[in-house]
Amino acid sequence: MKNNVVTDATLVSSYIKGDEGALEILIHRHKQKVYSFIYSKVFDKDIAEDIFQDTFIKVIRTLKRGSYNEEGKFLPWVMRIAHNLIIDFFRKSNRMPKFDNAGEFSIFSVLSDTSLNAEKNIIKEQVESDVRRLVEELPDDQKEVLLMRIYNDMSFKEISERTGVSINTALGRMRYALINLRKVIDKHNIVLTN
Repeated sequence: MKNNVVTDATLVSSYIKGDEGALEILIHRHKQKVYSFIYSKVFDKDIAEDIFQDTFIKVIRTLKRGSYNEEGKFLPWVMRIAHNLIIDFFRKSNRMPKFDNAGEFSIFSVLSDTSLNAEKNIIKEQVESDVRRLVEELPDDQKEVLLMRIYNDMSFKEISERTGVSINTALGRMRYALINLRKVIDKHNIVLTN
C-alpha cells in the first residue's frame, strides 16, 4: 500500500494497534508543515526543534494512552498541541512575541511579509480576522487590557495607570480575557494556524 494513499486516520489507527511504522509515515508526512509553523513563531532552529520533538512526544503519549479522539483531524490536532507548547515556551521564558504599536494589531507582525506567498497571505488574513473577531467578543474591560498588553506591549503598571485600576485588577482582567478566548477557541474548535 502506498504511503500517500493511506489516510491519517488509518495510520493513527494502525499505530494504536502496534504498527510503529505508521507513526513514522505520519511524522514524515506532516514534519515540514508543523516545523515551519513552530519556527515562524520562535525564530530559533534549536528551540523550534525542541518544541517539534515535544509536540510528537505528546502526540505519542496521547495515542498510547488511547485518549485520541480527533477522528480524521490529525493535523489540526497536532498543530493545536504545537501551538500550546509555543505559548508555554513564551510563558516560561517570560517573553511574549512583540507586536507593533499600530492601532491595527496584527498577530502576524512577527513574520516578515516578504516570506509569505499568496496562499499564506490568504491564510494570514483569515487567521487575523478570526483573532480579531474572537477579541471583539470579549467584554470591553478585558479587551482593553488584552490589546494594551499583547499588541502595545505595555506593562501591567502602565495599563493600571492608563485605565485607572489597580495592577491586580489589570492582571485579573488579562487572565479572564485569556480564559474566555481559550473557551471560545475550544468551543468552536478553532485552530489558529494554517
